[in-house]
Amino acid sequence: MRKPTIIAPSILAADFCRLADELAQVEKAGADWIHVDVMDGHFVPNITIGPDVAKSVNRYTDLPLDVHLMIEQPERYIEAFAEAGATTVGVHVETCPHLHRTLAQIRETGARTCVVLNPSSPATLVEPVLGDLDQILVMTVNPGFGGQKFIESMLPKIETLRQWIDDAGLDVTLEVDGGIGPETIGRAASAGADAFVAGTAVFGAPDYAEAIEGLRRGAVSP
Repeated sequence: MRKPTIIAPSILAADFCRLADELAQVEKAGADWIHVDVMDGHFVPNITIGPDVAKSVNRYTDLPLDVHLMIEQPERYIEAFAEAGATTVGVHVETCPHLHRTLAQIRETGARTCVVLNPSSPATLVEPVLGDLDQILVMTVNPGFGGQKFIESMLPKIETLRQWIDDAGLDVTLEVDGGIGPETIGRAASAGADAFVAGTAVFGAPDYAEAIEGLRRGAVSP
């Protein structure tokens, strides 16, 4: 049985000068999670925020924090982000040579475990740890910047992961991030995704509630 659609606005696209107000608005507008993009300028060509900002975000919203660590050596910062309030901690398979150990570290903090796949990374990289996961995040753009175009060739990867999850009878959320908007969310949902990160599609819209509802409609109407 498929899970309800989860919409996770990414604060990467929010106005940081009025972040508390932005958080209140998307929460009121019907968002399910808040997606927090953490970038280090090494693994991806951008620098964003650290645990202190995540802690402030957590203070100003009651929604779960979906923290996405686009950083080298994520194991050094997992505990700090968990203490800051992360509900889910996502790490890139490309940065974790000892992936089982890193996932165990996340679980020890009480956070949900998530593995993230870059567009060039095959689904097979998460197969050995499938039973250790609460969530898989498929990047549908190359990470680092918002506003990029959805990579259509990621749809078969999403389909493969959905099939593995269902065949194993696992309770694993399948999330997508990158280029998600009303015109793309339906294809990602049809491929098997049930959680959707949306940055400019929400924070760039004049009406957040209308934007989120439009994404929900699109997810059930490919």
